[in-house]
Amino acid sequence: MHSPLRRREQLGTDGAELYNLMKGRRGWPGTACVAVIAAVAGAFALDVRENPVLSRTTEIAVVSAGGDKLVSLEELKARYKRPEAIPFPKNNPHTVEKERLGRKLFFDPRLSRSQIVSCATCHNPSLGWSDGLPKGVGHEMQQLARRSPSVLNLAWAPLLMWDGRAHSLEHQASLPITAPEEMNMTMDDVVERLKSIEGYRDLFTQAFGETDAISEDNVLAALATYERTLVSGKAPFDRWIEGDETAISESAKNGFVLFNSKARCSACHAGWRFTDDSFHNIGLPTEDVGRGKFTPPSVAIMQYAFKTPALRDLRLQGPYMHDGSMKTLDQVLEHYIKGGEKTPHLSPEMRPVDLTANEKKDLIAFLETLRGPPVTAKLPELP
Repeated sequence: MHSPLRRREQLGTDGAELYNLMKGRRGWPGTACVAVIAAVAGAFALDVRENPVLSRTTEIAVVSAGGDKLVSLEELKARYKRPEAIPFPKNNPHTVEKERLGRKLFFDPRLSRSQIVSCATCHNPSLGWSDGLPKGVGHEMQQLARRSPSVLNLAWAPLLMWDGRAHSLEHQASLPITAPEEMNMTMDDVVERLKSIEGYRDLFTQAFGETDAISEDNVLAALATYERTLVSGKAPFDRWIEGDETAISESAKNGFVLFNSKARCSACHAGWRFTDDSFHNIGLPTEDVGRGKFTPPSVAIMQYAFKTPALRDLRLQGPYMHDGSMKTLDQVLEHYIKGGEKTPHLSPEMRPVDLTANEKKDLIAFLETLRGPPVTAKLPELP
């Protein structure tokens, strides 16, 4: 059994053995055995625990959407480094006044028809900015079709919603407000209601510098500005990325390597937010076509495909998946280990993997290191 970890100085006997194993395969080019390890990393039952010592020169056969590649541990860790600043669009730059207004609007139930549902109803800071339910609850206690995802770290997301139908946070903010089953309002109704509430006029003027500033565009701009400020805090994993070797356990370090190699998680959960922001059919039985509703039928791979969720500040108690159908991380791991259900249009990234009980524990230990201090929000005093 061979480990996906190799230091350059350790490629001797083991590297030659892999070379001999592959040399007889059709099309074998006879290149250096370093390339062999990258090419066959997914073809062997690899157990990272055989060689748990990591150093900057350690090389790892990393799985990615662009294909397997041999990289150093240092290079791999750099891919997960946190950005230094929040990106705000030029047409909606950040101001303190706009953020303050957006926070009030986010928690204000008067943006809904019933005046009891707010954005925070489904995105509760006490529940990881979700609601802890398998599926959300909307207008008149209707159960919604999908689970409420967290709103953390969305400033970097190019498309939003499980099916990607929103192209910006400004666009996304309007969708639950105007959905009949969620907040059941029109944006015209929202504007008229806010104009009738004493105190909002001054807040909008302070945020936008206009005397009659309560408008649909400004409501959405303020909400989006506030949501962009909701960013995960620094987690133990981040401290390890920065060089603190004591920040996470050896088990978690092994889990990080597994995540990027044998377990194939990084094929979709890549980058500092641990998402490729793309859409995949992961083999869940469902009548919901997901992204397929917004792509031509000829793009078969998008049928029943849903957005890859980010993994930072993952709620370890679930529920999981777009439909909340899995209650535990163990269920999630078992789903991926078997490669999902063999449904039509299954993503090519969904392949069975063979993980030992210890490797599963290492993966979960790694996922636990992605949890930073809670992103809290002081409930605002509403006008």
